[in-house]
Amino acid sequence: MSLERIKQKIPFYILVLPAVMLSVAVIFIPSLTTIGSSFTDWNGISSNMNFVGLQNYRELLANETFTKALTNNLKWMSMYLVIPVSLAMGASICLLHIKQRTFFQVIFLLPYVVAPIANALIWLDVIYSPVTGLFGYLRSHFGWMWLTSPLTKPSSALFGVAAVDIWHYWGYLCVVYLAALRQTPSDHLEAATLDGCTGWQLFRYIYFPSMLPTFKLMMMLIVIQSFMQFDYVYLLTSGGPANATEMMGTQTYTYAFTLFQFGKAGAIAVMMSLIGLVASVIYTRLSRNEAE
Repeated sequence: MSLERIKQKIPFYILVLPAVMLSVAVIFIPSLTTIGSSFTDWNGISSNMNFVGLQNYRELLANETFTKALTNNLKWMSMYLVIPVSLAMGASICLLHIKQRTFFQVIFLLPYVVAPIANALIWLDVIYSPVTGLFGYLRSHFGWMWLTSPLTKPSSALFGVAAVDIWHYWGYLCVVYLAALRQTPSDHLEAATLDGCTGWQLFRYIYFPSMLPTFKLMMMLIVIQSFMQFDYVYLLTSGGPANATEMMGTQTYTYAFTLFQFGKAGAIAVMMSLIGLVASVIYTRLSRNEAE
């Protein structure tokens, strides 16, 4: 690169520098600190720490509560890759053929823009509550005494929390999918219609290939977010009952701020980050192969 070209790019480097410095300060340095602490017995308060190697990782993998949390994250990911994706895809296809789609987009997006604490309270008090909620109304007026809050039973608690988060998230997916579907080239649609394609054929051969990059991106984000789930679990059950809704995120919080074992909390955070990294690498490779 010639000296003249370097001089031309100096203003651009200066403009980018604040963002780079901010990333180093709030992302890279804390990340390196977390990775380092995962190999120690640091309690997060004192300045004393001892290097313990892979002991934190070995103890976590042998811990029944952690393995339960990891299993719950996998279950959560499986539910999220099917239920909200299917709901959002179906709704976006329907909205594509409705003129008043903006109204429905706003309605579907409302749960996503509302704070998680507000959504959690809505479901706790308006839906799941046996006294003031919908479940309580059905019990008292229809005699459905078998209908109880799913959050109180270990067998159904995870699905009860997932229902709240799916309700919060699927509308956002719907809006994203709809935006991708509307980018489908009109000439492709006209040619397919003239050829007598059915609705299913239009979706399979025209719409879906057009939105495939967006679909892959959202699937990758769902995988990453599934292993970083924390807010709704903590707000609704705090990991209970009987660890039925424990997640890697809630385990990290417990080890760091309840048990003051920052080394193990860092180890969990590192494992969560590795899972996200793997998902990102897979997505990048798939996108690269598609481009080629």
